[in-house]
Amino acid sequence: GFYSITVPKGVYSLLCMYVGTEIFSQNITLDKNFVLDISLLPKSVEMNEVVVSTDRPDQNIKSSQMGSTTLDIKQIKALPAFMGEVDILKTIQLLPGVKSAGDGQTGFYVRGGGPDQNLILLDEAVVYNASHLMGFFSVFNGDAIKNVTLTKGGMPAQYGGRLSSVLDITMKDGNNQKLQVDGGIGLIASRITVQGPIKKDTSSFIISARRTYVDAITKPIFDHWKTEFAGTSYYFYDLNTKFNYRINNKNTIYLSGYFGKDIFLFKDKESGFGVQTVWGNATASLRWNHVYSSKLFSNTSVIYSYYNFAFSALQDNFEFKIFSGIRDHNAKIDFSWYPNGSHNIKFGTNYVFHIFIPTNASAREGETKFDLGDIVKLYSHEAHAYISDDWDVTDRIRINGGLRFGYFVHVGPFTRYVKNQFTKITDTVVYSTGKKIQDYNGLEPRLSVRYELSKTLSMKASYTKNYQYIHMASISSVSLPTDVWMPSTDI
Repeated sequence: GFYSITVPKGVYSLLCMYVGTEIFSQNITLDKNFVLDISLLPKSVEMNEVVVSTDRPDQNIKSSQMGSTTLDIKQIKALPAFMGEVDILKTIQLLPGVKSAGDGQTGFYVRGGGPDQNLILLDEAVVYNASHLMGFFSVFNGDAIKNVTLTKGGMPAQYGGRLSSVLDITMKDGNNQKLQVDGGIGLIASRITVQGPIKKDTSSFIISARRTYVDAITKPIFDHWKTEFAGTSYYFYDLNTKFNYRINNKNTIYLSGYFGKDIFLFKDKESGFGVQTVWGNATASLRWNHVYSSKLFSNTSVIYSYYNFAFSALQDNFEFKIFSGIRDHNAKIDFSWYPNGSHNIKFGTNYVFHIFIPTNASAREGETKFDLGDIVKLYSHEAHAYISDDWDVTDRIRINGGLRFGYFVHVGPFTRYVKNQFTKITDTVVYSTGKKIQDYNGLEPRLSVRYELSKTLSMKASYTKNYQYIHMASISSVSLPTDVWMPSTDI
């Protein structure tokens, strides 16, 4: 470099400094003009070890949320896999407070609640039946999952509808830098995952598929040796997809879907008797993330969930079939607002339109269909609104308070049959389309308190009041308000 300094005559201390070099210092006497060339020497800096972590080491100590565990898919894949298949639901059964529903079952009990009292979400979409192969495997393909969060107590106000726990599963967004292909061959199933950029740094996709080949292995053996299982085959498949597109720094769109089925077949060619059982889930989520400012952003989602079960038996030309299912159409919007460093406020609302198809039956002889009545469908609307605030009152005290309001209404078309004590129908009440049959509503307060005893120890307590709506075919609905007091059991 070059520099020129003009100052009055005198004695001076000259300092030269540059990043990454030693400081040069020299006393000079200026009584005439002169040139001074300086060479700065490199400087060695000894640094402390740098540890990169996804979560703060004291996150659980500082947080007011209790009974919540987040598992990265890498942690799940590090555990032993049953028959080569990584199973998320089997993994969470190893956590404290979670108990298996039985040997080989993917259902789980959380602190005494039944398997149906757990809310299972895949990219915000409800999954009603999360098992394959009669409960031996879950429907979640580990290659398509990013992380899993299980909340066992002190549920945040944005969750509702279940009493025991929330299992929130997030799918991978896809590699937006390069094309990546992963796969695996297991003892009973194979899988492949393809992900990559649609437009680098802007949009990406991921497609993950899995299928068993139990039928391809066992059916020829059963048929060849003419065992009692001859004519039997079974398989299941999964397909996970997700696309995302970053419009600009303030708007991003995500589209994800899951499709999976189990298919069990039995056919005896000699007798002409056959059985088929099919059940499966389908979900789709469209989410728009919008940033209003550095302190406020929102997620707007449109969600579709579907589950169906069908059993059919065929004897020569006679076929009998029973089927049931549930279909949900959901729209929701969630806001996150950070007014200052002490408050984290969340609020939002969602609406769900339920279509329940309780057990129905149909029969036919050749081309002739038997009249077993119309297909029964039950319709209902469900709406929720919530607000919560995670507030740092002092350095030691943090309070998470929330309020959730739930409303459920069963509407027509519906026909109610009034029966006497001898179960004889004495009257019929017909409700037209959209007519209110029965409704339920209730406030669900949430309160969690954390007191920090030291930098490595904190004490938490929470109070939660939930309303769980149980939908049944014989009646419109049942509302069970339950107070749940859950002190922390995590140490």
